[in-house]
Amino acid sequence: MQNTPETEAQARLDWALEIARQAGDVTLQHFRNSSLEVERKGDDSPVTAADKAAERLLRERIAERFPNDAIVGEEYGETAGNSGYIWVLDPIDGTKSFIHGIPLYTTLIGVLYASDGEVTRGKTVLGVIRAPALDEMIYARRGAGAWHQQGDTTPVEAKIDPTRTLAEGLLLTSEVKTFGKRPSGEGLTAYLELDGRARLARTWGDAYGYLMVATGRAELMIDPAMSLWDAAALQPIIEEAGGVFCDWEGNPTVHSGEAMAGNRQVVDEALHITKRR
Repeated sequence: MQNTPETEAQARLDWALEIARQAGDVTLQHFRNSSLEVERKGDDSPVTAADKAAERLLRERIAERFPNDAIVGEEYGETAGNSGYIWVLDPIDGTKSFIHGIPLYTTLIGVLYASDGEVTRGKTVLGVIRAPALDEMIYARRGAGAWHQQGDTTPVEAKIDPTRTLAEGLLLTSEVKTFGKRPSGEGLTAYLELDGRARLARTWGDAYGYLMVATGRAELMIDPAMSLWDAAALQPIIEEAGGVFCDWEGNPTVHSGEAMAGNRQVVDEALHITKRR
């Protein structure tokens, strides 16, 4: 079979699905384990043996199958490649939830492509969100739709309802106090205004909040601060499900350090608030 961008991307998606399950299984060996030790990184964020072991597995399996691809991961930094493809890994997105035994943490795998291999110019090709403790997964490849799977059931296409409004829906975020850390000092004001417009607001956040949006269970997910490995897997899933993924200025990117996701009208309502900040 002749290699095309589509077949190249599909081969990586097939592999990403397989290794996301394997890495998720690694995390489950440590989940709700009373002997789990928590370390603090330089930025004071937590990291566990589960984070490190899962990322090592992902890196090893990617190197086996796609040795010329670059890799960027939260725990072990960047490995250079020359194929143009860049794997972006977050072995446990929601480590704080994981530490507290909350089953809403996820394993994230995103793949970017940049002809010059420059990460900051990479465009998202595919994404996988795996929630190991819930045995739930959603994934997407550009041009092939977004697909949601629970357990071993047949995947079903994920679609965001374009008619839903924030007033009748659910607003999600990862942590409210993070809004107060934005440089403008007005992030919390923005969040409170969104909260006031939503029917319900909860902090079922991190990547699981974006999974909720992509499967029609929430109307808006918003984060005031995030890293590339938090965002890379999310954009193709939200967009292939028919939604909008963008930063607080409306730019469709994973490189801005912030994000929101929802249908077009809900995101436009949120942007009317965030663009003022």
